Amino acid sequence: MKIKLAAHFLLLLAFSAFMLSEAETQLKPHAIESFTVNYIQFGNCTYLVVIKTSCDSKNFTRDRISIAFGDAYGNQIYAPRLDDPFTKTFQSCSSDGFQIDGPCATDICYVYLHRSGLDGWEPESVKIISPNSSPVTYDFNTSAPNEDWYGVNLCQIHPPPSPFEPSPPFPLNLRLLLHLLLISIAFPDCSGS
Repeated sequence: MKIKLAAHFLLLLAFSAFMLSEAETQLKPHAIESFTVNYIQFGNCTYLVVIKTSCDSKNFTRDRISIAFGDAYGNQIYAPRLDDPFTKTFQSCSSDGFQIDGPCATDICYVYLHRSGLDGWEPESVKIISPNSSPVTYDFNTSAPNEDWYGVNLCQIHPPPSPFEPSPPFPLNLRLLLHLLLISIAFPDCSGS
């Protein structure tokens, strides 16, 4: 009985430690060295994207602005050249809305902007309204670097390993927990006295 109780206590302790380690962190936007835009897209869902330009930005910009966002499962939505100097998009202290079609993503967990030009456009925030999840807002509040994908990635799920790579080993604490669980299942009537 004592072993079974100890196994349940360790299971609860391990679960609590795992849940605490999965706490979401707020990341600052950053440039990413290798980001591949997914050009193969099937337009199943429509997203409303609202990009707010910082008041520190120039009155208007001729910079070319693109966006890519998506979920942790590989669904990526890409829109090249959102800018249009003739309609005065991305003016200082303004918000611009765009309807973007793309694959249906679950929870949007990353967004990247690409700026190309000499005006130094500065985004303040990006809000994405998705048909399949709650709206999300990413704060930038800084100048986007020229010719780089720049943004935030809060995705918690990592892609599975390729079929040619062995799966990573279980962490030691998880292996111990599984062993204790198996022992408590194998010997349910074992008493500690």
